[in-house]
Amino acid sequence: MFCFVLNISLGSINIPLKDTFIALLGGDLTDESYAYIIRNYRIPKALTAILVGSALSLSGLLMQTLFRNPLAGPFVLGISSGASLGAAILIMGASLIAGWFSISFVNDFSLAVAASLGGLLVLFAVMAVATRIKDTMALLIIGLMFGSITAAVVTVLSYFTSAEKLQLFIYWSFGSVGNLSWQQLGLLLAIILLGIVLSIFSIKSLNALLLGENYARSMGVPLKKARFLIILSTALLAGSVTAFAGPIAFIGLAVPHLSRQIFDTTNHKTLVPAVLVYGAILLLLCDTLAQLPGSAYILPINAVTSIIGAPIVIWLLLRKKKMIF
Repeated sequence: MFCFVLNISLGSINIPLKDTFIALLGGDLTDESYAYIIRNYRIPKALTAILVGSALSLSGLLMQTLFRNPLAGPFVLGISSGASLGAAILIMGASLIAGWFSISFVNDFSLAVAASLGGLLVLFAVMAVATRIKDTMALLIIGLMFGSITAAVVTVLSYFTSAEKLQLFIYWSFGSVGNLSWQQLGLLLAIILLGIVLSIFSIKSLNALLLGENYARSMGVPLKKARFLIILSTALLAGSVTAFAGPIAFIGLAVPHLSRQIFDTTNHKTLVPAVLVYGAILLLLCDTLAQLPGSAYILPINAVTSIIGAPIVIWLLLRKKKMIF
């Protein structure tokens, strides 16, 4: 709660904590500009940061457990790259169709739709492959290959596009939690809640998979069904975040390790709620710092998450002197 209120209070215009609490409780402020900033911009942005941080952290935990790889993140299946491809085609490829189309049709909503379609395309390809192979590590490699293919297409589009369109795409790739309307926020919430519910149903399978697929099979876990649910949950969580907020790095990789070190456990009954909470807190803090309180400048959220998060994880690993996985 403290991080939430702090995020709302600080920014280019610092709002007193008293006025922030009054606005959150639905009271009337003497300064109407404060009320407008809080209710129409900062509250949606803070709620978006909570949803994005929680979703990325949980999807990172799912992928690290499924592949039994501490370096796996929420985007190893290429879904983020697919979303980036969708956005790149809209921003940089639209000019190949018609100039007016590329200018008038590119907005926050169309970018979210294009990124969603790109992510869904890669998801369907990964799902089709997942039903035909039994080796989970092979699936990881195939996901990375899908990511490489889509990244290559984005590179080709970047080479042929204009500097203006390239700058717009790069700005989108920085990630942002401040561009969502209340309607978009509601849709993002619904998708993320569905992904969380699927993850909760997968807790037993996740705990069994920690000791390998053979052990999970001996425990009666239906591996194909479990893998399908885990991949679908990750796709909903990471894909929706990338579609609405852009590709935000590091959170999904770091928070699961952070939670394991703090709680000293690998039990997903503890880790699932832990990563949801710590992911939300970490991204709220990173967004607060990215706003550069008292300044009109806003840093790219991607840069801040790595600058802040990496030293925390390094310090925890050095303090514990071991990695729990």
